[in-house]
Amino acid sequence: MKKMTWRAPLLAMMASIAFAGCSESQRATTETNNNTAVNNINPDADTVTTETNANLVLPAPDTTHQVEKRSKTIGWPAGKMPVAPAGFTVSKFAGDLKHPRRMYVAPNKDIFVVESDDEKKSANRITMFRDTNSDGQPDMREVFMTDLKQPYGMLVMNGYFYVANTDGIMRYPYKEEQTKITAKGEKILTLPAGGYNHHWTRNLIASPDGSKIYVSVGSASNVGEYGMDEEKRRANILEINPDGSGERIFASGLRNPVGMDWQPGTTTLWAAVNERDELGDELVPDYLTSVQEGAFYGWPYAYFGQNVDPRRKGERPDLVQKTLVPDVPLGAHTSSLGLEFYNGNRFPAKYRNGAFVGQHGSWNRSSFSGYKVVFVPFQSGKPGKYEDFLTGFIADAEKNEVYGRPAGVAELPDGSLLVADDEGNTVWRIAAQ
Repeated sequence: MKKMTWRAPLLAMMASIAFAGCSESQRATTETNNNTAVNNINPDADTVTTETNANLVLPAPDTTHQVEKRSKTIGWPAGKMPVAPAGFTVSKFAGDLKHPRRMYVAPNKDIFVVESDDEKKSANRITMFRDTNSDGQPDMREVFMTDLKQPYGMLVMNGYFYVANTDGIMRYPYKEEQTKITAKGEKILTLPAGGYNHHWTRNLIASPDGSKIYVSVGSASNVGEYGMDEEKRRANILEINPDGSGERIFASGLRNPVGMDWQPGTTTLWAAVNERDELGDELVPDYLTSVQEGAFYGWPYAYFGQNVDPRRKGERPDLVQKTLVPDVPLGAHTSSLGLEFYNGNRFPAKYRNGAFVGQHGSWNRSSFSGYKVVFVPFQSGKPGKYEDFLTGFIADAEKNEVYGRPAGVAELPDGSLLVADDEGNTVWRIAAQ
């Protein structure tokens, strides 16, 4: 097996950017032969180096891989809960929800939960929770919005409440302490709706200075099989002005970049990305990565650097050569969705400035992967290898039974963590003892 080394590429297409301090993941693949570095556009897999793993083994791609092992949700029995590490407690923050997918904590500390699902099953609403006495449990619950279109991302900024529906971004006049929105609102950006295998989610995050909004849009397909005309403005993170104008592609080749957050103390955007299916049990790993302005991350032509997807062999060698290596591999088919950097100080010191990732769980793998929340520690601004944080969602793997499936994660002002369990119709709260 050949050993590949990774060096930072010179991306002439990039202008000088404000998002500094994240060059560690700005890497492309080269192969050294007779002391000469040549572009390696070899579809055979190899040993690769990421920010957190110097010897990540990617097996050869198997285009005949059609394995399906889909989970069946049986619900949580009385008294049963997910399991956190020693020193933490788990409690039910909210129940009787309909597929709670993501949470957003507003500046006034109100907690908004999106209840959203595939088109024919979606509740299409947002429920608001308020903890008026700061005891870690909500004492107010209100249906905040209804009749939405598979909502996911939410944002409060400049007197507006923004909602990312699957087909576009809406904004509504909003005042703090408001418990319901019934106004029609305005559509500030139209987006391509739906997408491959639950890629209907559209996330939102504002820039640290509030001058821009970033919008994640997943692919329409697994690997471009419907033609690339169907992928226009997809598999991207878009940048817009707060009024919806000025759209441009901030980063591309990100198959389904669902979770987004800013690394604490920086202006570096990070994303949790779902990678492609049907190349094998161990291909392709989902990942957490810093997102470089103007960068290309491979989809659908390559993955984890210049490893060519054999289903797109010979296409766009220019983009293959520009493909960056993501920072943190999170395991193949884990469906890594939610992302939240920990800014608080209530958890032990190792968790501070690290990232939590909600892994919804696999279907295209012989045995389950994901179905848990993992934690990625950061030291001196650089990520380490991920570790399990919240487990216990799998009831019986042999029977394909699970109690629930984690998705979004959010930190509360008191330093505890919320986890949206969409299949369990529950939001869990994890607090340090």
